[in-house]
Amino acid sequence: MLSWLGNAWRVPELRRRILFTAFVLAVYRLGSWLPAPGVDASAIENYFSGNGGSILGLLSLFSGGALSRFSLFALGIMPYVTASIIVQLLTVVIPKLAELQKEGEAGYAKINQYTRYLTVVLAALQSFGYAVLFQRQDVLQANAGRMTLIVVTLTTGTVLLMWLGEQITKRGIGNGISILIFASILTSLPLGVSAWWNGGPMERIFFPLIAIGIVASVVFVMEGQRRIPIQYARRMVGRRTTTGGATYLPLRILMAGVIPVIFAAALLAFPATVAQYFPSTQQFINDHFQPGNLTYLLTEAALIILFTYFYTAVQFNPVEQADNLRKYGGYIPGIRPGPPTAQYLDRVMTRLTLPGSLFLAAVAVAPSIFIRYGGFSQANARALGGTSVLIAVGVALDTMRQMESQMMMRNYEGFLK
Repeated sequence: MLSWLGNAWRVPELRRRILFTAFVLAVYRLGSWLPAPGVDASAIENYFSGNGGSILGLLSLFSGGALSRFSLFALGIMPYVTASIIVQLLTVVIPKLAELQKEGEAGYAKINQYTRYLTVVLAALQSFGYAVLFQRQDVLQANAGRMTLIVVTLTTGTVLLMWLGEQITKRGIGNGISILIFASILTSLPLGVSAWWNGGPMERIFFPLIAIGIVASVVFVMEGQRRIPIQYARRMVGRRTTTGGATYLPLRILMAGVIPVIFAAALLAFPATVAQYFPSTQQFINDHFQPGNLTYLLTEAALIILFTYFYTAVQFNPVEQADNLRKYGGYIPGIRPGPPTAQYLDRVMTRLTLPGSLFLAAVAVAPSIFIRYGGFSQANARALGGTSVLIAVGVALDTMRQMESQMMMRNYEGFLK
């Protein structure tokens, strides 16, 4: 691994991308510690210390602890994720958005523009909701002018994060939005290790084994694939005859990656935000939509399964794959080209997605089960298990794949075997 990292550092373009990503992450962490104007960060941190197991604790995890300080990046990147979910769902029901999606780069640029506008609206609503919540809990003293300043500051912070994420995607390594969430989750790792070290003897012995088992299983499932054999017939290209060959079409078990987990977490944060505007619903939200409640766990599992199928359908189009195979003279042995091939690929992908989605749902709800029945602390289960591990490992694997592709282009040996 050290030799691979050394080879990566010797490539000027890859080195620039790594340094740029590190610089953006440093800016992100700096903004997570800068408090919003007129905010008493210590009072809000004391309030969060008594609500670590609530939905606010989970939201603070995805913001890298910035929400617990009500800092510049308190909202994190989750408003953008929520806006992306809404826009992607609307493309299914609104014909105009569906047409834009088929127009290629120009259409996607327009859809991204709509997503950014919606992000600003959601960030403004969410920041106002948090400000109202903290004001009701007597941890924030704000008049109308200061409230407006706080909303503008937090909304601007989210827009800046959205821009930084896009810059990482263009000029850095990996998917920018996923990298920012990955960095946020890693900030809770020292707290989780400290809680494990200060825990009881059973927690010290069994938690590392469980954490290693979860990480190994996540890597195993995410790297798992079904290889569909492809045979190419001989073709005439000009005056030359190309020889046929055999290859395979890799279908990953989790083609959607960790996106369904991020989407589910973003949607489950929505009821808590709505409750800030309608105090009469606060008790119902506290009873049913707090992490660890049965309703919350069942809803989270159902959303993960639903989004796994939805995002897989967005990523993989069996009709398009079948057309491409037929265009280049390829076929699956025993399957006729055209619609029969599309139906076969769709059937295989559906069967692969089911165990993958169930695995994601099972690992995501594992921390709450460990807290309730295993005697593990909140810090341990949130920092080192379940949703955190899924996102961290998934983003790390995707980033490693991108770095490996850059290395292979320059005739260096890759890291992933």
